[in-house]
Amino acid sequence: MKRIFPAFIAGSAIILLLTACSSRPETDYGIKPVGFTAVRLDDVFWSKRLKTNREVTVPHNLKMAEETGRVNNFDLAARALAGDKEGKFYTNYPFDDSDVYKIIEAAAYTLASHPLPELDEYIDGLIAKIAAAQEPDGYLYTARTIGGPPPVDWLGEERWSNLYMSHELYNLGHLYEAAAAYYEATGKKNLLNIAVNSARLLLKEFGPGKRQNPPGHQEIEIGLVKLYRVTGNPRYLELARFFIDARGKAGTHELYGEYSQDHRPLVEQTEAVGHAVRAGYFYAGAADVAALTGDGTYLEALNRIWEDVVSSKMYLTGGIGATGAWEGYGPAYHLPNASAYAETCAAVATFLWNSRMFRLEEDAKFVDVMERILYNGLLSGVSLSGDRFFYSNPLASFGHHERTPWFSCACCPPNAARLIASVPGYLYAVGRGKVYVNLYAQGTAEMKVNKTGLEIRQTTDYPWSGNIRLDIKPGKPATFTLMIRIPGWALGRPVPSDLYGYIGTGNSGPVVKVNGQEFPLVLEKGYLPVQREWHDGDTVELVLPMEPRRVVAHEAVKADLGRVAVERGPLVYCAEWADNGGRTSNLVMEDSAVLEVEATPGLLEGVVVVKAAGQSLIERAGKTVSEKQEIVLIPYYSWANRGQGEMAVWLARTSETARVAREPGLEAKAMVTASDKAVNLRAVNDQYEPESSADGIGYMHWWPDKGSLEWIEYKFEKAVILSEASVYWFDDTGTGQCRVPTSWRLLHGRPGKWIPVDTRDEFGTEEDKYNKVRFTPVLAEGLRLEIQLQEKWSAGIHEWKVR
Repeated sequence: MKRIFPAFIAGSAIILLLTACSSRPETDYGIKPVGFTAVRLDDVFWSKRLKTNREVTVPHNLKMAEETGRVNNFDLAARALAGDKEGKFYTNYPFDDSDVYKIIEAAAYTLASHPLPELDEYIDGLIAKIAAAQEPDGYLYTARTIGGPPPVDWLGEERWSNLYMSHELYNLGHLYEAAAAYYEATGKKNLLNIAVNSARLLLKEFGPGKRQNPPGHQEIEIGLVKLYRVTGNPRYLELARFFIDARGKAGTHELYGEYSQDHRPLVEQTEAVGHAVRAGYFYAGAADVAALTGDGTYLEALNRIWEDVVSSKMYLTGGIGATGAWEGYGPAYHLPNASAYAETCAAVATFLWNSRMFRLEEDAKFVDVMERILYNGLLSGVSLSGDRFFYSNPLASFGHHERTPWFSCACCPPNAARLIASVPGYLYAVGRGKVYVNLYAQGTAEMKVNKTGLEIRQTTDYPWSGNIRLDIKPGKPATFTLMIRIPGWALGRPVPSDLYGYIGTGNSGPVVKVNGQEFPLVLEKGYLPVQREWHDGDTVELVLPMEPRRVVAHEAVKADLGRVAVERGPLVYCAEWADNGGRTSNLVMEDSAVLEVEATPGLLEGVVVVKAAGQSLIERAGKTVSEKQEIVLIPYYSWANRGQGEMAVWLARTSETARVAREPGLEAKAMVTASDKAVNLRAVNDQYEPESSADGIGYMHWWPDKGSLEWIEYKFEKAVILSEASVYWFDDTGTGQCRVPTSWRLLHGRPGKWIPVDTRDEFGTEEDKYNKVRFTPVLAEGLRLEIQLQEKWSAGIHEWKVR
């Protein structure tokens, strides 16, 4: 692909979003966000991220969409419609069209605030390819139009026949979102026309007396609502509601179950279950429909589910999804750290849901969750350079996590890009004579309140400083209520539940001054309402306590027992290998250690670090010793930007909880190789002692291969005498798809000449222990395990020791 545009140069022109091309809905959210094009940031934090997103992430996404064949799929579909059926679907998943739509949405937000003719021209060309791939009746799904199944064949025999996995409607939801965004950003209807043609077909196919099955992966609901807003066609809103109400209705379709939140109707659901991204989009779409229809039963259900999430299923970082087995929610309080899935897309979906809940309930607790996700669970998914990504965002690592430029299933990079591009639009909201100040970042915002033009200039170094100044500049004296959000963390409450809490010396409280006079801190739903007649030159000063705080988890969160985390302001901190002698799992930070703060302009694009005196547990001559060590903590979002290595959010409070750094055994110096699909080979000889077979830290595996014969080998620097091997199996029964193997055997020698060892010991497959095999001593250059996986199950290994 040619260079799409030489540089995203910040421009002063602002493209105002166009109003909807029809009458406004009679019922809607009571308050509306101040659009991101009306908020111009020049702060020390977000303006850099927005610039990187604009100049690196969006172009990188477009480049990867071309290089991986996602754009070519539209060309192939167009050729197929013209009678040329020679080509094959380029990519793995039939829903890969959606990645292109999300990239267009991110580009639209970029164009709305930074006019870039070359990007505009490129997107128009991309839209022309999409138009050529659309079938005459409006159907748009390149995998089916091209013909022949893609590598992952979830199409179904005919249109809409496998909505559980085909993602036909999921694709269209993202198309509709992109179409609305591009129309509002540019005024062009080229993509909007494609979306309307598609939606016309959906209205013929789905609804009462027609197809009754909802999508397996929600998203169409959000897209239809956005299409309704820009076209005014009420049938789109009705169809969105139909898809929500169709879920969980036995007798209308074969229910998909909890995985797709299709186990019962929404209004009967009480907890968050299943795939976290599907759930987040579902709840966000339902919130939109609740706002536009006034359906209180939706809101009651959404509040119940939200309480379940924040009380028992959300990571400290705002991450959502405890297990990768179904990419979603686990049982209450099941929040493992190293195996945390916390998908970047789940952070996006949950953020979007909470943004809608705020507008429905006008409660700062939802913005507290948004801020936690934004600064931690979302930003961790994108490298500081803007072109490397995490799919999952664990809270601990033994060096087995590394950012990558792209994924085979590439939903996360464009999803993060579209949210980051629109961040300024979440700072302020207006409605009912109130102006809500939700998030803090230096910049200027323009809005109207009570028909009076208003400019707010925010001056702050947030999140590094808690000092915030608001200069209020109404066009003329105006009476309204300024709703100033006081973050929950500043009030001694990290999350709006008892899932996490602070310990130790408390912060000083927040202080608010209006025109230099301290204002009583009497809050309403987390906001300080300041009602008065405002004049140009009025000021509000907010001082938030920024002392670092220790956090502990609810006692039911077993993964965090005996451990502590650190926060400062909205940021969650972590210890990373590069600052702590190469390891973090063996660190102990006692409750009495003083937490000190230091600004480090040259580190990780400029961060404030937290330091504390601590200890590290190390094995010396076969004995465990405790050595003094300074512990350095960095913001969680910034980890994994300096190579692979250990990381931990939750640190041991006592030596009993820490893992000892073991002396390297013979196996630690061996080169490890294995059969195809083996993942994280370094784990088998990393010297980390597992706590159980289900321990989510430090294991290798062959998933998704199942029932196969696999192998793993050690090659030593020179021939050694061996007489014993011990294997500690990984088994995640209940949360994943790895089980102990059916059988295994041990061979010695070298590649091409492997000989079974001579032993009378059994080749054990017991959990939660080392399965030891002693054999007649051999002189060998290498050792090989051959492993038969159980039928329908994969397998993995924590540690493989040799003597």
